[in-house]
Amino acid sequence: MITVEPVSGTVGAVVGGVDLSEPLDEITLGEIRQAFLAHHVLFFRDQDLTVEAQLRFGRYFGELDTHPFVEGTEAHPEVIEIITEPDDLLNFGGGWHSDVTFLDEPDLGSILYAIDVPPFGGDTLFADQHAAYEALSGTMKRLLDGLLAQHSAGPQYAEGGYSTLSRSMKTKSPERADRVVCHPLVRTHPETGEKALYVNPSFTVGIDGMRMDESMALLGFLFNHAVREPFTCRFRWSPGSVAMWDNRSVLHYALFDYRGHRRHMRRITVKGDRPR
Repeated sequence: MITVEPVSGTVGAVVGGVDLSEPLDEITLGEIRQAFLAHHVLFFRDQDLTVEAQLRFGRYFGELDTHPFVEGTEAHPEVIEIITEPDDLLNFGGGWHSDVTFLDEPDLGSILYAIDVPPFGGDTLFADQHAAYEALSGTMKRLLDGLLAQHSAGPQYAEGGYSTLSRSMKTKSPERADRVVCHPLVRTHPETGEKALYVNPSFTVGIDGMRMDESMALLGFLFNHAVREPFTCRFRWSPGSVAMWDNRSVLHYALFDYRGHRRHMRRITVKGDRPR
């Protein structure tokens, strides 16, 4: 029997009583799935995961994805080693976003394992987009329902994009990054039926059918609203920690407040479906 302890009033819970390095039985896996849908982000402490064990855990939730613009490891293309060296001037994931919303079928979720963490800083923030949507007025909800948001990898992965400037991460295929895909600005979760905002400042570049100044005015409000403090939680990493989050439900932000220190995380993602 696992334990589930919420870390905030809206999002995130610490799960205990499970060893992710071992195969999971159906009862335990079912409890984890239920907690995942209820809390959107799950944290596991004091795990000792090989690459193979992390991959096995991820495959319980679906087929694993490979990143179209970031090089995975040679042995396992699905695995990204996210490393920030002491002399790096920027980090990977250092802005509010949901992973790969620029894909036709963005990833369902991500699983991040801490290998080497700085003595201070390097926390990850999460923001519940169901709570953000529910906090809007009825008038704003009616305005947003039915709108399509434009997403692109260009700001991050085109030549000179933010994420291409990291010296510790190897990116690829910048010529394909400017492609634009449209998703509902308000997404319905395929498993729970809950509605959530589905925009983020890293990859959302406009609103279909609006002029750029109109798009930016509305998106600017939504970007700020989506990450208001009541919708968030903050996770302090330690070696062996695991975070698993639902990209359909939350935004996340990897803080870079540890310059002069090394941070090494290992990430895998699970394929998702087309937002509706």
